[in-house]
Amino acid sequence: MLDGKSILITGGTGSFGKKFVEVVLRDFKPRRLIVFSRDELKQHEMRQVFPDHTKSPLRYFVGDVRDRDRLLRAFHGGGGVDVVVHAAALKQVPTCEYNPFEAVKTNILGTKNVVDASIDCGVKKVMLISTDKAVNPINLYGATKLCAEKLLIQANAYSSQSGTKFSVCRYGNVLGSRGSVVPLFREQAKTGAITVTDPEMTRFWVTLDQGVRFVIHCLNNMHGGEVFVPKLPAMNLLDLACALAPGCKVDHIGIRPGEKLHEVLISEDEARMAVELDDMYVVRPHHVWWRDENWVDAKQVAKGFSLTSDNDPWRLSEDDLLKLLEGLGD
Repeated sequence: MLDGKSILITGGTGSFGKKFVEVVLRDFKPRRLIVFSRDELKQHEMRQVFPDHTKSPLRYFVGDVRDRDRLLRAFHGGGGVDVVVHAAALKQVPTCEYNPFEAVKTNILGTKNVVDASIDCGVKKVMLISTDKAVNPINLYGATKLCAEKLLIQANAYSSQSGTKFSVCRYGNVLGSRGSVVPLFREQAKTGAITVTDPEMTRFWVTLDQGVRFVIHCLNNMHGGEVFVPKLPAMNLLDLACALAPGCKVDHIGIRPGEKLHEVLISEDEARMAVELDDMYVVRPHHVWWRDENWVDAKQVAKGFSLTSDNDPWRLSEDDLLKLLEGLGD
């Protein structure tokens, strides 16, 4: 469904954005693929890998989602945009805790700007990249992503004339992404000692490639209003550390402010509107504009269901982890 389309990705120079560009250029034939981000150096570096020569559909656009006028300019250019993947966010939990207003400006107000620009410019589909930290949030990052999810879902009530559809992809920690624990453990392993916050802590894990393919799959199947949740494996953080740094000393440093012991992908309250498919769950919106005939062939989840990283049925073994990490580099 991406062939012949004009696609724009916000936060396009981040870990997800670069992998998204790689997959789309390799597997599809888009009319245009616009990388929208605020860091000119990262765009320059990315251009060395993915050049924007005259025969390439790739275009680099310096801009910030906080700037609505700049978004409108990007959306209007080159005959308009058909699909938006909204991945721009401040996502480091300690950074968001220390700089709360900056997190609100990017993650909430920036998302509002994406919604407004998409409706005004007649974009067909918009997908927000969200996180398990948006479920029952205890830190500011999770709270801003929860707000972003709500803005995206309810935007379907305002887009009837433009026909824009808005949905959300929500998943867990990305293995090997910038700022993740995997490169941290690999670097610490060189010293012979690694730090773990709590030996009981668990997290959901997904690779960048899996995340990108899940987003593309959901773009193809969305009706507008869904929160898509993949069936992800979870793993104890101490087991992950030992797999990445075997034989190293482990120092327990305690849970940091804003961290949970276990993460949640679907809460028990959300489960009332959730249905299950072979490879994912779909949380349907509880709004009057939602069409009940959507996803009627999916199975309603059981009463009292929740999906948390400590009760996840798809446990990730050390061997499975190492296989996933093959080829990811440092």
